[in-house]
Parts: sequence; structure tokens; C-alpha cells
Amino acid sequence: MTEALTVQGLHTYYDKSHILHGVDLAVAEGTITALLGRNGAGKTTTLRSVVGLTPPRAGRVAVFGQETTRWPPFRVAARGVGYVPEGRRIFPNLTVEENLKVPRGRRGAWDIARIYELFPRLGERRGNRGRQLSGGEQEMLAIARALLLNPRLLILDEPSQGLAPLVVREVFRIVTRMRAEGMSVLLVEQNVRMGLAIADHAFVLDNGAVVYSGPARELAADQARVEALAGATAEGWSGDATRAPRLSG
Repeated sequence: MTEALTVQGLHTYYDKSHILHGVDLAVAEGTITALLGRNGAGKTTTLRSVVGLTPPRAGRVAVFGQETTRWPPFRVAARGVGYVPEGRRIFPNLTVEENLKVPRGRRGAWDIARIYELFPRLGERRGNRGRQLSGGEQEMLAIARALLLNPRLLILDEPSQGLAPLVVREVFRIVTRMRAEGMSVLLVEQNVRMGLAIADHAFVLDNGAVVYSGPARELAADQARVEALAGATAEGWSGDATRAPRLSG
């Protein structure tokens, strides 16, 4: 199986703080990969390194076989990567429709009309400003903007954060639909059980290093570890990376 994303040996710093310590991960084409770990484990930094917002000092990133290490974000996006950051980052003073017109999209199937079909609520509120939307509507808008780039790889950072359970299920339904349409997805998610329920493969980060890599179904069946992750602790993970199965590359 070919890889949408390959990350090898990433070392990333914030000033003198060494955050990522040789991170390796991969996302196979047409799959959902979950990146899990406690708060502060390095998940968001990994995503920022991948999309060019916080370039690594060492290591390699490749998107669909093309090395993109240290590319600026606009070049990474042009390669076919859509990024939905933590906190949504929509424009609060622009309307829904104006927010959707901001991205400079790639050619493809996704346009504003199709977005309104996928997210009818956004169509109903197209004239409302971003600050007037609920948290769930803002998350849908953030995902919609990324889809307008017609990405082949969609990267989501904590899409369920602060959302009601019914809205979370709707967001995850959209994510699984993206996979059904052939899109590759890298998902950072604190809702461990729901993340594992839709993912094909899972990685766990602890203190900036990968301590587990394997099928999501296998990790989901390990109740003790799922409970440890859900409890925002990764004690007991260290040392498992040597025996964990890995994706190729």
C-alpha cells in the first residue's frame, strides 16, 4: 500500500525546547490514521512540522512520495494537504460564505455548492458571521474550508474538542465519508475511543516520541491502555515502540 504521508526521524524545537525526538509515522493512502497521546505529548507539534508551520531541525517529511521537509505551508497545501488546526481558526467577522471564499482551492470535486450539500446547516447560516456560529458549526466550517482545497490528505487537530456528543458523531461521520471517497486522513484526537473506532491505524506519542504503532482495532481491544490514554496519562507506554508493529517507511 502506498503512503500519503511519510515522517521519518523528526526532531522539532521551540527555541531551545526539544519537543519531538525522532518521530516516525506514516499514513497509508485511503485510510484514517489516529495520532494519540496525553496533553503535551507532541501531537500538535507533529502536525505543525508536517504542514510547515514549525519546520523540524532534523528528519524528513514526504507527501505522496515528494519530500516536503521545510516547505512553507502554502507549498504543502498545494501538494494536496488540507489542515484543520486546533481551535478552528475561522474568521469571526466574516460570514460563512465569505469564510468559504477565502481558500484558494485546487481543482477538484469540492466547491461551495457541494459543501452546502455535505453541511446543510452551513447553507442555512451562510449569511451569519463566524462568531455567531455554535462550536459544532465552527468546526464544520473549518473542515469545509479545508475541503475546498480539494485535498488528497486531510489533517485534523482535535476536531471534537468542546463539542456535544451528537455533534461529535456528526463530525466523525464526515471524516469516515472522506475515507470512503478515497481521501487519506491524519486525525489527532483526545476522544480516544471514538478516534480508534473510525481509524485503521494508530500511533501513540509520549514525550515527543512514538511509543506505539499498530492497527487501531488492536489498541482499542487493550482496555487498560485505552483507559490510560483517556485519562491523559501515558505511564507504562515507554519501551513499547521496539515491539510495536510499524507501517512501512
